Amino acid sequence: MATAALLISDITLPCISGRTLACKMACKGPLVIGPIKPVRAIPISASQNLSAGARPISSTLRPSANSPACSLDRRKARVRAGQSRRPAAASGGNSSGAGAGGRAGAALGHDDLSARHLQRRADSMPEGLPRLKARIAIAMASIAAEARPAAVRRAGRLLDRELERQVLADGSHVSRNPQASVDLLFDLLPLRQSYINLGHEVPAKLIPVIDRMYPAVRFFRHSSGDLALFNGASSSLATDLMSVLRYDETAGQPFKALPHGGYHRLSGGDTTILVDTGKPLSARLSSTAHAGCLSFELSSGRNRFLINSGSPRFAGERLRQLARATAAHSTVCIGDVSSARIAQSSRLGKIMLSGPSKIEVERQTGPDGSDRLSARHDGYVKRFGVLHEREIRINEQGTKIAGRDRLLLPDGLPTPNLPGAEVIARFHVHPTITVERSDDRKIRLVAPDGESWSFSIPVGEIAIGEDVFFADVSGIRPSQQLEIVFEGPEIRWFLAHHA
Repeated sequence: MATAALLISDITLPCISGRTLACKMACKGPLVIGPIKPVRAIPISASQNLSAGARPISSTLRPSANSPACSLDRRKARVRAGQSRRPAAASGGNSSGAGAGGRAGAALGHDDLSARHLQRRADSMPEGLPRLKARIAIAMASIAAEARPAAVRRAGRLLDRELERQVLADGSHVSRNPQASVDLLFDLLPLRQSYINLGHEVPAKLIPVIDRMYPAVRFFRHSSGDLALFNGASSSLATDLMSVLRYDETAGQPFKALPHGGYHRLSGGDTTILVDTGKPLSARLSSTAHAGCLSFELSSGRNRFLINSGSPRFAGERLRQLARATAAHSTVCIGDVSSARIAQSSRLGKIMLSGPSKIEVERQTGPDGSDRLSARHDGYVKRFGVLHEREIRINEQGTKIAGRDRLLLPDGLPTPNLPGAEVIARFHVHPTITVERSDDRKIRLVAPDGESWSFSIPVGEIAIGEDVFFADVSGIRPSQQLEIVFEGPEIRWFLAHHA
């Protein structure tokens, strides 16, 4: 007879677009939860299909004889046998040694030792996505296993509490990572459907939070269909985004800004510009944040032209930390020093110790329909004594973009002199774009389908440098970047679209 076991370390249920729901938990070894109720509306995944002639899976799935779950069942049987010989001790109910973790674990049933272990660890997990993933796994376990109704309700309440903590009012995640919202939806959508299919009451916050997250996902989606690369976002297939957005019941135009997440979106015609105008919400939530304040990405039609380098999905810690530097983003860098300082302590983790503390943003719509964004940050004030201000304006048709970067004194006045270190504005080019030089002050960016933009400056010289793109689906790959060295307190740059 075909058998199966449900592992908390890799809860596998069929998901939208054939993708599986995988709640990867940072725990020691696989945690087995059984038995499992079958979900009628969600078919068993391909890896669990029965071979020809095999008997149907029963309503109670049991682990195979050689699996870790089998030995766990034998240990539990011995415990129950001992309890039956000592009914008085078993009924004593002394839980003083269990503490809060033991009471939480009991919510999923006394036999589910692994679930109790996960419950005890949930609140001690790193703040942010890992803790929310744990709550999602516990909620799924409570409805998939034979848990009491009170256990299901408790798991739902704890999930609600964590969702409210981590999903901001504008739908963005507290990590400010655009990819976090997409990853969460791949887990939350099957969880919502499982609650409904099994006849359980859906947690009060689950559906409102899902509806709140969808506009944020659309906000970060480029005109090419790809996800923006800010604050830890890595390679994400456009088909993944399409799969998630298929279930969007709040369809509409993307917001112009995410005020709680700290982002702005400018658009015109088929052109989209996304700008990072925020900072980490707290030091504890900054372990994956990037020093890319005022960086931007530009997409047009089916192509991404100017981007950030992104975060590598399959790379070591050294490259992950390099990807967090200001130089890996399309923004201004002074003396090759990042605008935020990242801790190197193994005790604290790779959190941000300092960075922009005050970011001022101004948004205007011109009488000609143009959209203008102006923002400044103080990330370089302590070391170099200057503010960085960036202004971007796009016309209504989305065919012309004007930009200005300048350095200001802390009081907002233009600085009379440059800092003692070199100031460079970098514009990272997507690896699929061909860079062609017209002259010292003009560059042509050509996409594979022939669409192109010309990048120009009125004075100075544009340098073309070697670059690395961390966030490609195939791994790290070489690319190019445009570099403009400041010769005065400000530079101006222009982009013009060519069909």
